[in-house]
Amino acid sequence: MTSSDQSEPVLTVTGGPPAGPPGVLAACDGSDGSLWALDRAMTEAELFGLPLYVMAVVNPSPVGYPPGMAELVRESVEQLVESMADGLRRSVATVQRARPLPYEGEPALHVVLGNVIEVLLASAVTQHTLVLGTRGNGGFNRLLLGSVSTAAVHHAACPVLVVPPPATR
Repeated sequence: MTSSDQSEPVLTVTGGPPAGPPGVLAACDGSDGSLWALDRAMTEAELFGLPLYVMAVVNPSPVGYPPGMAELVRESVEQLVESMADGLRRSVATVQRARPLPYEGEPALHVVLGNVIEVLLASAVTQHTLVLGTRGNGGFNRLLLGSVSTAAVHHAACPVLVVPPPATR
């Protein structure tokens, strides 16, 4: 089966962690690091015969909303969620095209609203493995690990696999 023969992955927009049996949870924000991690997560899910959950977390409001802004904020959040959903679909398709053998499973895609670190840590409680890139779209290039991967390594309730960038020659 080629990646073009596969149907589009299931996408869920939810307020909580993926439901289902323990599996491999890949955090994906569309960055190069998250794509490398997604590729590795696909390999891990196949290796262990586990479900693959691919999650993007949207933090629509780091602070509260001013009065009267609820409708505007709701519309903005809906657009942000749809943008992240499209990004997740493109990320899976990009990684599938780059793999020597496409991932044969059915990844479940999740866009979850909330604080990235809190959502990933809560989601990791029920998972076999959490897979992350070393840095996402946060922009702190001087750090070896991003704040999300650092928090996951120190606080996740399941094993965490932090995927470094591929070696360049």
